[in-house]
Amino acid sequence: MASQENPASRRLQSVKHIIIVLSGKGGVGKSSVSTQLALNLYASSPTSKVGILDVDLTGPSIPRMLGVDGHSVHQSSDGWVPVFADGSEARLACMSVGFLLKNKGDSVVWRGPKKNGMIRQFLGDVRWGELDYLVIDTPPGTSDEHLSLIEHLAPVQSKLSAIIVTTPQAVALTDAMKCLSFTQAVNLPVLGLIENMSGYVCPCCGEVSNVFSTGGGEAMAQREQLTFLGSLPVDTELVTLLDAATAPSEVPPGSLPEEGPRSNFTLLRRYKATSSAKLFEGILQKALASLNCS
Repeated sequence: MASQENPASRRLQSVKHIIIVLSGKGGVGKSSVSTQLALNLYASSPTSKVGILDVDLTGPSIPRMLGVDGHSVHQSSDGWVPVFADGSEARLACMSVGFLLKNKGDSVVWRGPKKNGMIRQFLGDVRWGELDYLVIDTPPGTSDEHLSLIEHLAPVQSKLSAIIVTTPQAVALTDAMKCLSFTQAVNLPVLGLIENMSGYVCPCCGEVSNVFSTGGGEAMAQREQLTFLGSLPVDTELVTLLDAATAPSEVPPGSLPEEGPRSNFTLLRRYKATSSAKLFEGILQKALASLNCS
């Protein structure tokens, strides 16, 4: 694996930690976990600066979940300007191929080389600035996007770590094992494993019921000597919040609104009222403890 400096490493010099979120199987809620991770890192300190990069090129969902769907990316003399989900505070930067599509319904039909070029641009051409954390949401599996990421991030490998997301079912756990094998093959440290969709939160009383199987992720973590970060149930409040997020008004290049729907980060305030937010606080503490030990 090459370690020479490249445009990505020069651009990411001011990024302290890069966390890659992986899942072996689709449909396990990896993007919602990535969004929650970014929101919790943002809320962990009044000065924390967080970026979230969506490299799920064929199914970008991060812009919608952060309520910035419909924004466009602006070009500056120093590269692409990311979209700020928190308005005037400008502490939560987001980049996704979803911002580059003319129509939201357009499909992305690209072969490997074009995917590689897009990821290279995301890492090397975006004006990320100083970040405490860059969260990278990846597509399921271990494919072109993952190999491109590792290749371009090789010079900053000491900043890299991963979180694996699974659901309790045997099929998802089998695919999560493939993710783990991938991290071992490319020497990517794993902060831990999250078992998502473990139980169901009643929208009326808040009680968690184990409608589906549970505990498979924790058992896998113990068996593979991974840190088990915690379980997250299906939370209808969270699903409704992330699915119904609406795009704020367009921000002209080089300016940010002093007042507006995102100036006080309404999404974060509403997220903190969900059951998932309270559970994720414990997950974040364990993840940061693993990060500090790595």
